[in-house]
Amino acid sequence: MVEKINAADAMLKVLEDWGVKNIYGLPGGSFDSTMNALHNRRNTLHFVQVRHEEVGALAASGEAKVTGKLGVTFGSAGPGAVHLLNGLYDAKYDHVPVLALVGQVPTATMNTDYFQEMNENPMFADVAVYNRTATTAAGLPHVVDEAIRQAYKHNGVAVVTIPKDLGWTEIDDNFVSTAAAATTSDTVAPATEKIDAAIALLKAAEKPLIYIGQGARGATDDIITLSEKLSAPIVSTVPAKGIVPDDYKAYMGSAGRVASKPGVETSRAADTVLFVGTDFPFTAYFFAPDAKFIQVDTDSAKLGKRHAVEVSILADAVKTFRALVERSGDAVPEKPFYKAALANKINWRKWIDSFEESDQTPMRVEPVFKQINDMAEPDAIFQVDVGNVTIDGMRFLRMNHQEQFTTSAWYATMGYGIPAAIAAKEAFPNRQVFSISGDGGWTMVVQDLLTQVKEHLPIINVVLSNQSLGFIEAEQDDTKQPHSGVDLLDADWAGVAEDMGATGYKVTNLAELKMAFEQAKTATGPVVIDVKIANERPLPVEQLVLDPETQDPAAVKAFVEEYQAQGLIPLRQLLADAEK
Repeated sequence: MVEKINAADAMLKVLEDWGVKNIYGLPGGSFDSTMNALHNRRNTLHFVQVRHEEVGALAASGEAKVTGKLGVTFGSAGPGAVHLLNGLYDAKYDHVPVLALVGQVPTATMNTDYFQEMNENPMFADVAVYNRTATTAAGLPHVVDEAIRQAYKHNGVAVVTIPKDLGWTEIDDNFVSTAAAATTSDTVAPATEKIDAAIALLKAAEKPLIYIGQGARGATDDIITLSEKLSAPIVSTVPAKGIVPDDYKAYMGSAGRVASKPGVETSRAADTVLFVGTDFPFTAYFFAPDAKFIQVDTDSAKLGKRHAVEVSILADAVKTFRALVERSGDAVPEKPFYKAALANKINWRKWIDSFEESDQTPMRVEPVFKQINDMAEPDAIFQVDVGNVTIDGMRFLRMNHQEQFTTSAWYATMGYGIPAAIAAKEAFPNRQVFSISGDGGWTMVVQDLLTQVKEHLPIINVVLSNQSLGFIEAEQDDTKQPHSGVDLLDADWAGVAEDMGATGYKVTNLAELKMAFEQAKTATGPVVIDVKIANERPLPVEQLVLDPETQDPAAVKAFVEEYQAQGLIPLRQLLADAEK
């Protein structure tokens, strides 16, 4: 005789089959039957109560980014469902698998304009790769199983809407999920003739560049080997930070506004680009239109999308880098462009290092990141919010081991840091986790510091308080408009943290900064380090004015003084020196 089980319990068993450990959300009346099931299965599935559904969805996305596995969130009918959207769009744009379970009023009251009832499927139509409302209790486990399959298949968001009464309905406990049958798809090897054509272009180039995105993850050793054999510097997208160690001599950082000087200058100067595993949207601004492009991607729709392509390779990035190394033959002599790039990296790091002990008040950000780097363990996780803090994290965090870095990269939603840090600590309780936010992003989700306290999560939260939406303030400066709506009221976030049950440190100078980080090392719960920094624009590497031989000397002088850029050498000069 087949045993009976409530449909919501059966659904949660499917999640467990797929290896789900955490589910993030906030209860509502329409979700009662699933909350009942979560209580029943509390020993096998951990419910993390957040204080806003947006935080739950961002946490699910953040967990998927650091684990590579499905993140799960939920919201109740109406407002709870609406609140999920921001985090779900983050998952969509950064291509990670997330499942959202959404409450709905009971079937008997659907389509009667009932309290909190809304037609939820259209709302999720754009964000989801799979979007269904369960219509029978018996079918609920199957719908959730299929949703997970589709989320993994498309690296995207799956949404299942659940009428309240279905979850409490008894069904036969005989559903078998497809989790055991799931496997990663076989990767595609590159065609030999394409590899040989790529090598020929790269060896013939005077200024070759290797530009990598997330798709190149797992190919670190071959990327470095190929760089040295071809005399080609390396640039990455922001999400790909950490694939190549930050301290590796030929890694230039990233190109764009969230970028480094070597990354921007090297990308713009390159005459041949090996463009691997990325859909970088700002290609037109940071690569020469006539540069020869060799593009590698597993998605044929990406090939040629951002730049004219000489050689397109529809293949797995890891296998492609292996093939390129194997068929590249002897190393070419070091090219002047490569030597200039290495000198540029040295010059850039020397400039950054010169500020790491600055005792300026209000503070510069470089001393803050030096303390983070000094404190960080080899497998630390950095969850970085959006704004000037993203620029700072990309430039100053040094990832040379097994550290992980994530942010809201493509969707770029403020308020990412706290939720993603919660998820990282829930997923990896034995790893050190930092959330790093500006005061703009921090205040969007600060209520969920209470979640860190309730869950006893020893997260190090760093808040860079400059009393401004600095990233937007800079855009207003660039368009010659008055500052409007960017000023932020300051608060004592350390004191707020203490009132919420965390440990808080207010930092206004270098001595206080060092003391705060020293004491944070032994904390057993969440820590908030509120650093009062100067409202100074990060060096705008996307619009450098450093070369008096090719730019207006008066403008160069003004730029150097404004950004304390004395000592930064333009790539043109370094290339001229290398060609001598």
